[in-house]
Amino acid sequence: MSTSRSHGRVADMPTYALVDANNFYATCEKIFDPSLANVPLVVLSNNDGCIVARSAEAKILGIPMAAPMHQWKGFCAKHGVAIKSSNYTLYGDMSARMLAILQKLCPEVESYSIDESFLKLDGFGDVTAMGHEIRQTLQQHIKVTCGVGIGPSKTLAKFANHIAKKHPEYGGVFSVQGVTEAVFEKLMASYSAGEVWGVGRQLSKRLAADGIETVLDLSRCDAKAIHQRYGVVLAKTVRELRGEACISFEDIAAPKQQIISSRSFATCLTEFQAIQAAVSHHLSRAAEKLRAQNSVCSHVYVMINTNRFREQDPQYRQTILTPLPHPSADTSVLMKAAMAGLRKGFVTGFRYHKCGVILGEIGQADDQQTDLFATVDDPKRLRLMSLMDSINKHQGAGTLHVASTQLSDAWHMRANNRSPRYTTCWDEFPVAYA
Repeated sequence: MSTSRSHGRVADMPTYALVDANNFYATCEKIFDPSLANVPLVVLSNNDGCIVARSAEAKILGIPMAAPMHQWKGFCAKHGVAIKSSNYTLYGDMSARMLAILQKLCPEVESYSIDESFLKLDGFGDVTAMGHEIRQTLQQHIKVTCGVGIGPSKTLAKFANHIAKKHPEYGGVFSVQGVTEAVFEKLMASYSAGEVWGVGRQLSKRLAADGIETVLDLSRCDAKAIHQRYGVVLAKTVRELRGEACISFEDIAAPKQQIISSRSFATCLTEFQAIQAAVSHHLSRAAEKLRAQNSVCSHVYVMINTNRFREQDPQYRQTILTPLPHPSADTSVLMKAAMAGLRKGFVTGFRYHKCGVILGEIGQADDQQTDLFATVDDPKRLRLMSLMDSINKHQGAGTLHVASTQLSDAWHMRANNRSPRYTTCWDEFPVAYA
């Protein structure tokens, strides 16, 4: 594909920073366990299935991301690799602390993921110095090391963050505005287009087939031609790589149109009560996420299925849709629909491997059309839901919960190597002895 013009930057452009914690899950584990300081460490997925995080030492050993743990268990034992089950309570709390620090340092902060946030640095003067201050403050207060990428668009800030982490000479902070055009273009030419935010493996292959192999190649493409061949999203990416801010905070933080909560069981289940407890848990979590984005839903789906990899077992897979009488975010209303769907879909005689819920047809709570003949959520119930969410946010997930989630413990996921929830559970607080 022909190229049009080269990357350019303007002094009065907006300035974004992406702050991204290094090896976040592994770092959280090491912060509270000094014995792991220089030890290679991996963190496992739900039910201890796959490797989802690696410390810097584990990466040096060549342990790949998403590798099945059973295939690497011997290797880890041979090389002294510490193995930890996911501790999402700990990671979530550390993420909240990281976000709180960033909000004190900058008035405009947008949480992008559990370990990443965008900051608007307009008016901060020396933004590179601000980046170093962010790094030092996070390290001082919560012992989290991060990379800071700074640029006139979110896509450039994301790419700059990648450079900050890959090039030690920049001290963990790289600003697009802080280097010459020639230096930055040389860096762009040294990375494949697949390193750009939003360019996946398959799209990268398509781009390469069209002669667009590096980040620099992509930045020099004609946005209109890219729009015609690849669509509006990649066209925006091209414009962002050239310094034009096309992605606002609202574009990133748009409410989800579908909320899913599901998980495999540690062992296959056959009893209705155990699966009912799991569905109750997933529904409660999904409802909390729904209220967090000030939304309501009109449909509740319940999914249950057996393990398709166990060919010796009879197979069964079912998804049941239950429409609500009116759009709602009340856990009790959604729970009633979920339980009705589960009772309809559950069949005895199968070994169930996974269940979950999907909240569909989501809309904003403030934009609902009222119905003269339909009931609406009780305002007292909504205040109760808000209170529950607030308590669980500050005291830890599940502090207040629907009783049916405790009908059985059989559904809980396997986490044989989980570290203590150091910051959110009184019984697991670290203790220092004189």
